[in-house]
Amino acid sequence: MARKNYLFTSESVSEGHPDKVCDRISDEIVDLVYREAKKSGMDPWKVRVACETLATTNRVVIAGEVRVPESLLKRDKQSGEFVKDSKGNPLINPSRFRSAARRAIRAIGYEQDGFHWRTVKIDVLLHGQSPDIGQGVDNAADRQGEEGAGDQGIMFGYACRETPDLMPAPIYYSHKILQLLADARKSGEGDAANLGPDAKAQVTVRYVDGKPSEVTEIVLSTQHLDVSWDSRKVRAVVEPYIHEALLSGGIKVSSDCNWYINPTGKFVIGGPDGDAGLTGRKIIVDTYGGAAPHGGGAFSGKDTTKVDRSAAYAARYLAKNVVSANLAERCTIQLSYAIGVAQPLSVYVDLHGTGRVSEEEVEIAIREVMDLSPSGIRRHLDLNRAIYAKTAAYGHFGRKASRDGSFSWERTDLVKALKQAVAKAA
Repeated sequence: MARKNYLFTSESVSEGHPDKVCDRISDEIVDLVYREAKKSGMDPWKVRVACETLATTNRVVIAGEVRVPESLLKRDKQSGEFVKDSKGNPLINPSRFRSAARRAIRAIGYEQDGFHWRTVKIDVLLHGQSPDIGQGVDNAADRQGEEGAGDQGIMFGYACRETPDLMPAPIYYSHKILQLLADARKSGEGDAANLGPDAKAQVTVRYVDGKPSEVTEIVLSTQHLDVSWDSRKVRAVVEPYIHEALLSGGIKVSSDCNWYINPTGKFVIGGPDGDAGLTGRKIIVDTYGGAAPHGGGAFSGKDTTKVDRSAAYAARYLAKNVVSANLAERCTIQLSYAIGVAQPLSVYVDLHGTGRVSEEEVEIAIREVMDLSPSGIRRHLDLNRAIYAKTAAYGHFGRKASRDGSFSWERTDLVKALKQAVAKAA
């Protein structure tokens, strides 16, 4: 039997955290390729991006495999012909990718001596996708005319009734704190204008009878540009935003809550100048804060043939709709795939003892209401578009679906179909 009374903690990191800077750059590359494909008339289904970024003091390295439209390839200035490598493969035009990275760094807010969007050196080491990988994706072994999964792996989705967005409470509030502080910093709101881009938040929630009751511990470390500030000054600046974030979900702060605001003292040197960053090192921040399983694969920098990303989005979408349909209070869904195979090898559902129907009925219903091949997921959620840069910080889940198609996996438009499919399966 699951525990009813306990403490649980999750953390979030801001868009200026070194790893998140790298996630943002990698996702800006994904968006650039989708955007250029649309402009040039390239079939967006043919786009391939697997982009990794490293950042350190005044240096960014972008590496990986891509399949891009001709507008992103390098041409000889005199002849206008494509420049090719020794194997005859066309080379990437690095200037377009450098520009995308600089725009991302500027949007985050880095204009420091050790990391400045204008002066940082950017190396672009992108090249064409491996034909061995490409053939498996382009031609599914189990389904003629469909694409196969870009890799093997397991993906999880989760939803619960702890917060308005059907997310676990600790990660929900950790994200909210940092989002509010970032908005205040960027708008130049009072002393918050002197905060830096780099920050981390951590929230501990007390659960009573299985439900979030109060916040017992708050940890926040945030960069500040005013070197005279100490921990006390930082707390005075950030505390109103923390209370606002907690009020957004209706949770209270315990009377004996412990606050740890910049507990080591000053935090002036931040971002990649203070610590190296890499794409894909904050996958628990990206998902459910440790309250639910994660398959292991990162999301940022990958086009949606990569089931690490698209199937994780589909699993969240289905779990959220299961809970929204009142089929359960909590839902975990696992999907598994093999490279080059279209359909998932398995679909697993756990309703954590809260289901109003059986897990087996939900598993049958899920396969009926959604095609879970990579192509089916991309069609259903309309993923072949430039919508990924905004996912790079403050979580890929628990966000609002937008008119531009971003966060389509947060919609709850499968409720009716799921209810009907479950009734049919019963």
